[in-house]
Amino acid sequence: MVEIELDGQKVEVLEGSTVMHAAEKAGTYIPHFCYHKKLSIAANCRMCLVDIEKAPKPMPACATPVTQGMIVRTKNDKAIKAQKGVMEFLLINHPLDCPICDQGGECQLQDLAVGYGASESRYQEEKRVVFHKDVGPLVSMQEMSRCIHCTRCVRFGQEVAGVMELGMSHRGEHAEIETFVGMSVDSELSGNMIDICPVGALTSKPFRYSARTWELSRRKSVSPHDSTGSNLIVQVKGNKVMRVVPLENEDVNECWIADRDRFSYEALNSDERLLSPMLKQGGEWKSVDWQTALEYVANGLKQIKADHGANSIGTLASPHSTLEELYLAASLMHGLGSDNIDYRLRNAEFSTAASVRWLGTSIASLSELQRVLVIGSNLRKDHPLFAQRIRQSVGKGCALSTINSVAELASPDAWAMPVAHSVLSGSATWAQALADIAAVIAADKGIAAPAAGQPSDAAKAIAKSLQGGERKAILLGNAAAHHANAASLLSLANWIGAQTGATVGYLTEAANTVGAQLAGALPGAQGFNAGQMLDGKLKAVVLLNNEPEFDSAAGAKARASLNLAQMVVTLSPFKANMSFSDVLLPIAPFTETSGTFVNAEGRVQGFHAVVKPLGETRPAWKVLRVLANLLGLPGFDFESSQDVRAQIAGADGVQVPAERLGNSSDAGIKLSLPAGAEPVVASIYQLDGLVRRATSLQLTADARQSLSHQADVQAASAEVAA
Repeated sequence: MVEIELDGQKVEVLEGSTVMHAAEKAGTYIPHFCYHKKLSIAANCRMCLVDIEKAPKPMPACATPVTQGMIVRTKNDKAIKAQKGVMEFLLINHPLDCPICDQGGECQLQDLAVGYGASESRYQEEKRVVFHKDVGPLVSMQEMSRCIHCTRCVRFGQEVAGVMELGMSHRGEHAEIETFVGMSVDSELSGNMIDICPVGALTSKPFRYSARTWELSRRKSVSPHDSTGSNLIVQVKGNKVMRVVPLENEDVNECWIADRDRFSYEALNSDERLLSPMLKQGGEWKSVDWQTALEYVANGLKQIKADHGANSIGTLASPHSTLEELYLAASLMHGLGSDNIDYRLRNAEFSTAASVRWLGTSIASLSELQRVLVIGSNLRKDHPLFAQRIRQSVGKGCALSTINSVAELASPDAWAMPVAHSVLSGSATWAQALADIAAVIAADKGIAAPAAGQPSDAAKAIAKSLQGGERKAILLGNAAAHHANAASLLSLANWIGAQTGATVGYLTEAANTVGAQLAGALPGAQGFNAGQMLDGKLKAVVLLNNEPEFDSAAGAKARASLNLAQMVVTLSPFKANMSFSDVLLPIAPFTETSGTFVNAEGRVQGFHAVVKPLGETRPAWKVLRVLANLLGLPGFDFESSQDVRAQIAGADGVQVPAERLGNSSDAGIKLSLPAGAEPVVASIYQLDGLVRRATSLQLTADARQSLSHQADVQAASAEVAA
């Protein structure tokens, strides 16, 4: 430790720290623009100049290392004069358009100009003008004349997102931030550049000129998309969600969020919102009141149970639903005498597990790994924030190994980080690839291998990597979880993990994949799984917050199967499944209901509604409760979502009990793939109904590539059929 004196106060900091770090520890604010705690030091704004005893001139606090006995003054005349001088230079070419700036009210430059700026400028010459750039549908670069060249956005892309999409060209007064030769900004984390821009140069294109920051109410929430469970601040004006920004939580999402967390709010106000219950009568949809719709559903379920038995009724639930909704959906089915409920819509194999499958380690630990093997995941797109944490580890020397089937994922650009070792093969041979790695480890240890394997060069390299280091993880991605041989992949991963000391876990697909298991949204011993329910085995189907055509492995075939049912009930915030549904019940999206999500690491996070339900929309837990009451089922006397949560074992508001977590697999190992297609994995902006309806996200390069790929697959399928 090094002790320094800062404004008369003794401060101890780690050797190698800077004066800025010491000031943060002491609670002393030093004005700055280019410094950011998550980015490398640039020292190019010079706003943080301080007076250091015996130094001939003021020094930048962000880039000056501390030394034993150093005496620093941040608020004496010398420091203040230097800071005011820098501010004057920064404002020379600034357009000074605060009244019309979208950043007004939350602008770092504006705030500091009040304290360090002069009442008038001595600069009388013409200001420079920087022409605007179009870099895509999410980030606006319309007012780049405001840019002060702090390079935060450049460093964010290079160091956090892993893709250096912005850079500074030219020098002096001609310097400007731009993309390479007119390219767009396509990173899945690009919206964070808006947050870290200290001026109004980078702004949100969807939010642009929608509201003033002081008009917005700020309310906490949790992302309903991937399994990170990102903490959010949802900003509201007039009962309408206007903007979503990150809420800092160092253990979960740090101070970042993915673009789908940030911009999916557009769907909340789209024309596709379902605003009242609807019944299909004579082939036409008609709006009805809640009582009529719910009585129709209750009477229909009673009749189908009487005619065909309880096992003819089932529920397909989305893992993006809340813990409370999933629990009540399962309880409703059990109350009717049916075991048919499942959240695993995209799975091809449906093995049972006694415990809740999860990440196998904490999210924060992904930043400190020394060895990691990722199986069956397009990590950047499936889990952007997990990817950036693993990118941090790789930057510190972690060796990343991968097993994937998509050729594009072999390049470092696809991962946005160096890949040390990779096995590129069809998904049918993933189990064999793991068996090969296991065989090498078994030979090294002189023990029996769990399955026959051929020690290829790639297998040897990955095995050697996993046997080194201390902090190690084997992570199964969405494609591995949805794999037709998922149980064998897990068994082999568990064996390798046990022999190398690596944790083994699933990255988990959705916001509440872990919560769905905890809530019991799984078929009982006599129940049908999601694949069987989508194969036309049911007479009555309840669809909770999903669209089987897009959210299941059945894809387009789901429509034909569900058309065979006597009654299909859709609970959705949107006008969804209209071609085969008989009833549409409008349920609240995450912003209009209270509930709980359990993220990949088993962290239980509750949230409240941030706006009132739109139209006749009602929270899904209330709809399920009232439906159970109409069916005469006992045990549904809940007054709030908190009452429902209290009924769910383990949801204590802090963490799922450790004894409930586990990635065990008792299945025997099979190296050959059962007959079936490639694992079904949703692309980044097709993951759920919200992102599919967010206009700006659907204009991104990722969304366009996904639609192009889907069209190619459909064309190929049609050609094969012909």
